[in-house]
Amino acid sequence: MVSPENLLEVKNLVKEYSSLRAVDGISFSIAPGEIVGLLGPNGAGKTTTISMIMGLLVPTSGEIKIFGKIFAENRREILEQMNFSAVYAQLPGNLTVYENLLIIALLYALPNAKEKVMQAIAAHELGELKYKKCGFLSSGEQSRLALAKISLNKPRLLLMDEPSASLDPSASEIMCSRLREYANRERAGILWTSHDMLEIEAVCDRVLFISHGKILLTGKPGELPQKFGKKNLEELFIAVAREPLSLNITPR
Repeated sequence: MVSPENLLEVKNLVKEYSSLRAVDGISFSIAPGEIVGLLGPNGAGKTTTISMIMGLLVPTSGEIKIFGKIFAENRREILEQMNFSAVYAQLPGNLTVYENLLIIALLYALPNAKEKVMQAIAAHELGELKYKKCGFLSSGEQSRLALAKISLNKPRLLLMDEPSASLDPSASEIMCSRLREYANRERAGILWTSHDMLEIEAVCDRVLFISHGKILLTGKPGELPQKFGKKNLEELFIAVAREPLSLNITPR
């Protein structure tokens, strides 16, 4: 539902590459404190959508409003209040934990940057790893570093593109729990993609199923499967992935 209070509003968003329409007229919103899952098979248009919201790709058509402002007209102001995490976008491995976080803090032009970095290191139990190069961190340590990075600028909108794909179940649970707490505490919005349906059920308030660039289904993760006669979100995901154009499943 579109509202002036929404942190993110996407309306009729389209991205075309020659004859390929990677994103095909999608619309959705994210409210304060809400975590929305963007689900779909590989190539469905999830990462393209996130890249447009971040400003890395220019939409062919449609509108993106963030914090009630048109992104293209308020890019710098908006990006200062956003952050991003993905398993494929890790911080440089030849820099230490401290160096990476300090660079991020300086890029955001945060006041008292060194102090904020040390606070983030302490909050995410990275003290013993402060001078360790990031390329030698374990997956669990990388997840704590990602959380520390996110916490630096206290973003109002977070974009998470399969952030826990390389994590073991324990590290994934910690990341999900802390991000859920952050969204509740700061009234931040999070757009979250994942292929782990148990993770999505645990963390998301609402999910959007996308295939061939179109949003096919939307609803609460605990209610959607039963509505379409599926026992859980994973079974519904498989049905959408295998029958994306006709969606050969009938709501009950």
